[in-house]
Amino acid sequence: MTKLVLYPGKAALADWRAIHQGARASLDPACMPAVAASAAAVEAIVARHDPAYGINTGFGKLASVKIGDADLETLQRNIVLSHAAGVGDPMPVPVVRLMLALKLASLAQGASGVRPATVALLEEMLARDVMPVIPCQGSVGASGDLAPLAHMAAAMLGVGEVIVEGERRPAAEVIAPVTLGAKEGLALLNGTQFSTAYALAGLFEAERLFRAALVTGALSTEAAKGSDTPFDPRIHALRGHRGQIEVAEALRGLMAGSAIRASHAIDDERVQDPYCLRCQPQVMGACLDLLRNAAATLEIEANGVTDNPLIFAETGEALSGGNFHAEPVAFAADTIALAICETGSLAERRVAMLVDPALSGLPAFLTPRPGLNSGFMIPQVTAAALVSENKQRAYPASVDSIPTSANQEDHVSMAGHGARRLLAMADNLANVLGIEYLAAAQGCDFHAPLASSEPLEAARALLRGRVPHLEDDRYFAPDMAEATALVRGPLTQGLALPGVAR
Repeated sequence: MTKLVLYPGKAALADWRAIHQGARASLDPACMPAVAASAAAVEAIVARHDPAYGINTGFGKLASVKIGDADLETLQRNIVLSHAAGVGDPMPVPVVRLMLALKLASLAQGASGVRPATVALLEEMLARDVMPVIPCQGSVGASGDLAPLAHMAAAMLGVGEVIVEGERRPAAEVIAPVTLGAKEGLALLNGTQFSTAYALAGLFEAERLFRAALVTGALSTEAAKGSDTPFDPRIHALRGHRGQIEVAEALRGLMAGSAIRASHAIDDERVQDPYCLRCQPQVMGACLDLLRNAAATLEIEANGVTDNPLIFAETGEALSGGNFHAEPVAFAADTIALAICETGSLAERRVAMLVDPALSGLPAFLTPRPGLNSGFMIPQVTAAALVSENKQRAYPASVDSIPTSANQEDHVSMAGHGARRLLAMADNLANVLGIEYLAAAQGCDFHAPLASSEPLEAARALLRGRVPHLEDDRYFAPDMAEATALVRGPLTQGLALPGVAR
């Protein structure tokens, strides 16, 4: 099992990716003095009886209500239990793990007033892979991801359920519950870690599928005997976009040495290919640039401190602000959604082009005996349906705000569901690319004995090891499932393809 050390405020994107994939994270011990100093600053505020939001006052619209010393522990427990009001399906365990690690790294920067023992409990949960059962709906992405983070904190109190080794159990049977001190409940459930975890998970999936789409797109270009002239580096240098330049380079590399490509130059009278082939560098390059911009934002966010108020131990101050507002995450999630949507949209157009003999020059619907057989007719319809779903989901979540908490929280980011939708969109994209993989390989089969390039022939052989050429109609769904599984991983292994690369 992979283990890594988290350096709060300095973690790389690769660290968060590894945690999402199952790595166990522990804290750099050097951060603990700052944690202790922050907790001591909160104790001093309580001792002075200075009014400080969320430490000895109520919350939100009730911030003017002063809370006596005897009730401070109850105040923190109450905020956790009252805010644990999420609904919907449980979060996927990998995303929960990422959320806990993000919260741990945030608290460990010593600006949240949380005691070392509370930080240690969160670290222990990660080390033992004890994951709270957290409903995925209920956050508006401002004043923190309150409901989901409250469910996380409730597990630390021994309330609710956790998942251990795949088994769902009462939290009280697994966790030695903590009694929260002043500020601790608020610190645990305030912040953007739910939204950021989902956005990072969506980014990782989008990047993986982006790379797969370069391979399926190149294979479709081969199936249609498309030209690689549009990928000439001189064209893209004149425009200057980094993503576009790198995508064109990748497509040239994928198609280099293809006999199918060489035959196009000899016997094809077409002057220009459809945009779905010719404009791959422009569209996919723009998607890559979006993913990189989102990655930069999320890396900063993952290393930030986003609860409220923030404790400055050197001066003993508790400063109220708005770092919990997840607008940066919402914008990043929206741009990832655009990239996912457009990657699938372009791929579906390539499938539609391949099944149309007037455009592709291939047998209708990619079947040797059209009419008796429907071939790839309905897989293309399925791809169209999935792309349409993603178009509807790609509407920016960040432009939709609903005031909450009696208008105290009068503008919210909606980062929670903006980020949460990304995994469903990525699932749709994976299936679209699986369909394109099947269709492109089928199209290339018709060009035998001409072969494609070495990497594309390897991609075709990988598929043919699981899915035979379609001669006559058969039960299609298992073929699509096999192709989609290859798209999610093995298809791009060993290939030098551009990505987020952070």
